[in-house]
Amino acid sequence: MGNIHSEHHHHSHTITSLNGIYILAIVLNTLYVAIEAGIGFLSNSLGLLSDAGHNLSDVFALMLAMIAFRLSGSHSTKKFTYGFRKSSVLISLLNAIILLVATGAIVIESIHKFTDPAPVNGAAVSWTAGIGIIVNGFTAWLLMRQQKHDINTRGAFLHMAADTLVSAGVVVSGIIISLTGISVIDPIVSLIIASVILVSTWKLLAESLRMSIDAVPESIDPDKIKEMMSSEPGVTDVHHLHIWPISTTEIALTAHVIIDDLSQMEEIKENLKHRLVDNGIRHSTLEMETGISHCHEHECC
Repeated sequence: MGNIHSEHHHHSHTITSLNGIYILAIVLNTLYVAIEAGIGFLSNSLGLLSDAGHNLSDVFALMLAMIAFRLSGSHSTKKFTYGFRKSSVLISLLNAIILLVATGAIVIESIHKFTDPAPVNGAAVSWTAGIGIIVNGFTAWLLMRQQKHDINTRGAFLHMAADTLVSAGVVVSGIIISLTGISVIDPIVSLIIASVILVSTWKLLAESLRMSIDAVPESIDPDKIKEMMSSEPGVTDVHHLHIWPISTTEIALTAHVIIDDLSQMEEIKENLKHRLVDNGIRHSTLEMETGISHCHEHECC
């Protein structure tokens, strides 16, 4: 019971900590989007406007990620026995789709800019993007320590880290435009921005799709889990093994475990559950069987 209480306390502390981080990140990025969009209109820079549009989608991504993280810790009800935890997976999928749509819009506008170029204030572009390096870099730093165990937080971190690099690219384009007067550099940078967003979003989209259809999370190797369980003293076989995500932060497992002696059932079950927790699986349901009652998969309904 002590372990359970400790996990719950740590989870609650993490939620509180992340809420503060998300709120600060949302406020900072919203202010930056307003400044960047305003200067983008005044300086006629597609690079700044496209980056502002992407940063606006990042603000929505941060808001959705904060909501998703809270939902991932929701309590069960009679109708929703896992609470609303699965919605955190759907939100990560929605975030990835929003980013892909934003990427498509940037590409379309960049192509249009090639056919209808306009003069760009390179100095304004560089200074504004320089602020972006600070804002995006600071936000990425805030999320860096929390992103290892949650796909939504990891997605937000990757977007902010990518945006920091993108802002650095915009600074370089602004300097080149100021020195050469070649405005076509602006849509070229926009296409590079789109490429960076696409690369950083693709893995998030693939993993979100996998999790939405209850595939084994990428962090888990089912063969190693089965091997670990089978190596437990007293266990002769493990079958009907199912592993799936309850939310973006929690993984569940069910399995039939064949043991030699039913009198050791509780001890073996307790040991297996502890070892599964150590491997990132907090929710496990184990059906213990003896060799006599064991049925092979092709013999079971």
